[in-house]
Amino acid sequence: MDVTKKKVLNGYHVVFLVQNVMIGMGLLSFNTVLSPVGYSQWWIPLLFGVLANITLIPMVWLALQYKEDDLFDIHEKLLGKKFGKLLNVLIIVYVVLVIASVTQNYLDLIQIAILPNRANTFHAFFIMLLAVLIVNGGIKSVARFCIFTFFFAFGLVYFLRWGFVAGEISHLLPLFNFSSSEFLEATKIGYSSMVGYELIMVYFPYIINQKKAFKQTSLGIWITVLFYFMTSVVAVMYFSEWQLEHIFYPILELFQAVELSFVERIDTIGITVWVFLILSTISAYLWVAKKGIESVRAKNSQYHIYFTAVSVYILLSLPFTQTIKKTLHENIFYVSYGLILWPVFLCMIHFLRKEKKGVVK
Repeated sequence: MDVTKKKVLNGYHVVFLVQNVMIGMGLLSFNTVLSPVGYSQWWIPLLFGVLANITLIPMVWLALQYKEDDLFDIHEKLLGKKFGKLLNVLIIVYVVLVIASVTQNYLDLIQIAILPNRANTFHAFFIMLLAVLIVNGGIKSVARFCIFTFFFAFGLVYFLRWGFVAGEISHLLPLFNFSSSEFLEATKIGYSSMVGYELIMVYFPYIINQKKAFKQTSLGIWITVLFYFMTSVVAVMYFSEWQLEHIFYPILELFQAVELSFVERIDTIGITVWVFLILSTISAYLWVAKKGIESVRAKNSQYHIYFTAVSVYILLSLPFTQTIKKTLHENIFYVSYGLILWPVFLCMIHFLRKEKKGVVK
């Protein structure tokens, strides 16, 4: 089985693994989180793409120095076993919280749009069960599911044409009618929609052609940016600035603009299809959590997947208030910014250790 093999990811696996993990819930509320910059938000995804590509450089460079090691192994080699394992435990906790946050946001969406006043514990159990089944096949199984999801959900882009036709193209100008504080606020929150490409530091050892990993990952990033860009352009044309700020799931409102005689509510179909994107994201993070636990325990076991899934389900079942859930979601993705920049520090440690060894020789 692919679970026990090391080199299993082809180039197209990497591209779609990066792309699908990044989208998750981000696209649903992307226009709302960028509302501080008003109508100028449509070009912000292009800026995010550039930032993602720049921060990808140290990730891939560091991974190429330790081709057979993932991020958890690199921590132990550069920072020592004790501190490295402690850091790995913190990353495991972070990953579990990300899975819980993404899943909870989707469950909230179901509760608001489709099943109001219904308990979502069964849906949480069903989603985690499907994620476990996907991850059981290893990282290649996760990548294959991401490819399936891409081609299955890609058709939703077609439904943007109604919003484009009904929109006002004049909304796209002027470009820079916002203050620096508004830009920083939108960037600080909005970049959370790009989180996910940093997982390459964990599955890098499984890539067959590692020298092309930067190119493949960049392609995945820019496919995501293209989706964000198209959605932002249509949303800016279709909505007023007030709507962009107060409608929490603008893309679902865009689906409601669709007029088809044989379908009454396209947004319901969109929510149903979106579960595949959610599964892509949480499956990748679930696999990362498994690898983290294996590094801490120095033992490979499929039971680590079940342990992580049960932990997430318990978190989802706890009676937290909406305020706590919102605070957790916002803060956990700020932590991911630190993880994205973390390879820069590790690269510095690598250079210092290399120079120290040179002096000793």
